[in-house]
Amino acid sequence: MAEAEQPERIRGDRDVTVDDIRQLVASATPHFSYQIRNRIRKLVAGLPQDSQVRIYAEGEISKLERLGFTGEVRGTPNEDGIGTLASVSDHEQPRYLPGATKG
Repeated sequence: MAEAEQPERIRGDRDVTVDDIRQLVASATPHFSYQIRNRIRKLVAGLPQDSQVRIYAEGEISKLERLGFTGEVRGTPNEDGIGTLASVSDHEQPRYLPGATKG
């Protein structure tokens, strides 16, 4: 997963759409959630605060950050013998570390 964006998404004559955000988020995994988050941030950086696309993107960014910090659930409560991953916890808090990434 690269943080480089597809050229057609960043053309100056094309507006960012909710569909662009959905395409990026659709197959997010914990491992790549931060790269996808960064791509979305770059896409919507120039949009006004009240833009519907930006509002939607900020909600998806929040989901990606939670996914990255807490992992994902394997199996469902109805599947006997398949538990959740050890790193998964509903009470997990983000672990911010000072450094170049600013947490």
